[in-house]
Amino acid sequence: MTTCLRNCPGTIEDGYCDTCGMAPAAVPRAVPAPVPSSVATPPSLPAGLSAPTMPRPRVNDSSSIRSSALSTRTGGSGRSSSRAQSRRRFGGGLVEIAPIVQADPATAVMAVGEVPESRRYCAKCGSQVGRSRGDRPGRTTGFCASCGEPFDFTPKLQKGDLVAGQYEVAGPLAHGGLGWIYLAVDKNVSDRWVVLKGLLNAGDEDALAAAVAERRFLAEVEHPNIVKIYNFVEHDGAGYIVMEYVGGKSLKDLLKAARAPLPVYQALAYVLEIMPAFAYLHDRGLIFCDFKPDNVIQSGDQMRLIDLGGVVHIDDQEAALYGTIGYQAPEMATAGPSIASDLYTIGRTLAVLTTDFRGYQSTFKESLPDRDDFEVYVRHEAFYRLVQRATRPDPAERFVDAGEMADQMMGVLRQVLAADGEPRPAPSKLFTGELRTDPHSDGVRWQDLPTPLIDLTDPAAAFLASVTVTDPAEVLTLLGKAPHYTLEVRLRELRAHIDLGARTGRFDEARTFRTLLAESAGEDWRVAWYEGLLALATGDPEQARARFDAVWSALPGELAPRLALGFTAELKDDREAACAHYDVVSRTDPAYTTAAAGLARCRLAAGDRAGAVEAYNRVPGTSSAYAGSQVGAIRALVRAHPSGAVDVDSLTAAAQLIERLKVEGAQLAALRAELLEQALTTLSRGTGVPRAILGASSTGGSSAGGSRAGGSRPGETGSGDAGERDVRFALEAAYREMARAAHGPEKIRLVDQANAARPRTRT
Repeated sequence: MTTCLRNCPGTIEDGYCDTCGMAPAAVPRAVPAPVPSSVATPPSLPAGLSAPTMPRPRVNDSSSIRSSALSTRTGGSGRSSSRAQSRRRFGGGLVEIAPIVQADPATAVMAVGEVPESRRYCAKCGSQVGRSRGDRPGRTTGFCASCGEPFDFTPKLQKGDLVAGQYEVAGPLAHGGLGWIYLAVDKNVSDRWVVLKGLLNAGDEDALAAAVAERRFLAEVEHPNIVKIYNFVEHDGAGYIVMEYVGGKSLKDLLKAARAPLPVYQALAYVLEIMPAFAYLHDRGLIFCDFKPDNVIQSGDQMRLIDLGGVVHIDDQEAALYGTIGYQAPEMATAGPSIASDLYTIGRTLAVLTTDFRGYQSTFKESLPDRDDFEVYVRHEAFYRLVQRATRPDPAERFVDAGEMADQMMGVLRQVLAADGEPRPAPSKLFTGELRTDPHSDGVRWQDLPTPLIDLTDPAAAFLASVTVTDPAEVLTLLGKAPHYTLEVRLRELRAHIDLGARTGRFDEARTFRTLLAESAGEDWRVAWYEGLLALATGDPEQARARFDAVWSALPGELAPRLALGFTAELKDDREAACAHYDVVSRTDPAYTTAAAGLARCRLAAGDRAGAVEAYNRVPGTSSAYAGSQVGAIRALVRAHPSGAVDVDSLTAAAQLIERLKVEGAQLAALRAELLEQALTTLSRGTGVPRAILGASSTGGSSAGGSRAGGSRPGETGSGDAGERDVRFALEAAYREMARAAHGPEKIRLVDQANAARPRTRT
């Protein structure tokens, strides 16, 4: 036994601590770590046994099949291909994952078919059975001393046995929740490798019923991410399921091999690959029940669900349920299996894969630790909220279905990957883009935030698409003629009432309508979104923050609620929170140019000129807002700030941006004037400024006469510092260029400024 190194009194057994349930702490690479074959649970929960589900028959252990137990067919010889396998991208093509090289299936057979004593429990009452006493070894067959249930942990099939006249046994692979699992060769179909899955105990009626259920409907399951069921046969009075042999490594094995939690992006990429399999099962009224890292394998460049022993029909109230403590949804004991309970197991799996989740089968078997307990949750709050929603105690508060959860997982994955600097944009299925892209504006109006898209399945969707007027009073008139008074129509009415209130200053109608809609629509996230907009319109950013936060918790992969939260935090002068939200949004999708502008404003308010420029530079050159973002960057460099004076490097960088900027001449001249005015201020402090700041105007005013400070002759553009005279001539030229495009009093004002800027000369 090895002592646990996690401030825990336990010992490592079968690769996991028998007290805290965690894998061994990392050790120096020079010391090889064991690669165990199964997980041990805390002492209060017998190793390998799940808690009973009452009043259902019971919840048995679903420690199914080791990674070596199932493997993709490799042909009649069973030998793996030596050809190099190309990498495949998981997670919607965003994450590159190396394929698992196939091994010879024959090497997966156990040398000795024996169940360790520590994993021998009564299938009926869960008591320990078959344990040694003193010098007497434990029995592999017998009867439970507590309830009298017979037990038998010996393999029924031996190497060379021919089952059903077709399947030649190669040996045992593992002992799972429903009994022994064997490797065999199908002599009738090209000597392909197959798996025979037997019963835990031939006299166990519940186990027999589960096997019969598999025979009845699982043979019809046909999905590339689900192991295939070929046949159901009997041999010597026992039943066996014949299934595809799938090889590779389970997520449990990958986690062990890493000897540390998996990176969030990797865990998301793996699980995203099998989400279509869950959608497929759920569409057919089937619930997997027992998803966990053991039951999904990477085979080559594909992820596969294995061990379908726990699958039941959603309306089957009599079937025995099989699950695993730490993964199973809490309502299984009373409400039974559901789509929501399956999504719960997926959320728990993500939590176990990505954190050093101590006590997930004991203290936290039905809850999550605090977010601050794990750095990964702190860094990727969207991921924490994803896991949190999937594992909420109330099934109604979880994701609606596998498709919705997969969409949000993809959104979270994009945010996680973008944190390393590379944008991962994708159009939202739920929100429009931002309604205004003016990155150098003074702020974001609440009217310009994204708005929820119309649900195309709504009966009034076509009618709403025809409502193109913008005046809120006209919108309300048209909505009164809607052919169907659906939720989408009422949501559009609420937005019109808010817009009308913003125009008139009276929000009584909007508040009344909001209350009625909330009572009828319940906790629909779209109602919360419009409540947030109403709070902003009425000047209540704290209430707006609470409502947008609720939307984010419901849709952790969406960027729109994070943009709204950044805006409300900025209104509350919480620059740190605002920066955090704006940063994630603009990194993930630079098309949200108002997020880049908001980040720049907050950074500049803190005196971070370089950070503000970096934020503006996130706007892509192909965006219609690109020129505006560069204007914002220039002004961030040249405008004074209470935290410090503008330095020479900032002026030089601004001059370079101005020279590359392609805007109208008058706007360019205005920017140059701002730069040169700041240069004069810098010169007044006795600090020199480089001639580079004069830009193209350095020759424009030099012919006015007089020698330049520093000894340069008129028209010279060499290196060195520019004097006040040089700067004033350039500033005069900028103002005159602005005056040429102006009219009336503005033209006169600019000419006066040009004359005031011009240095004293003889002419």
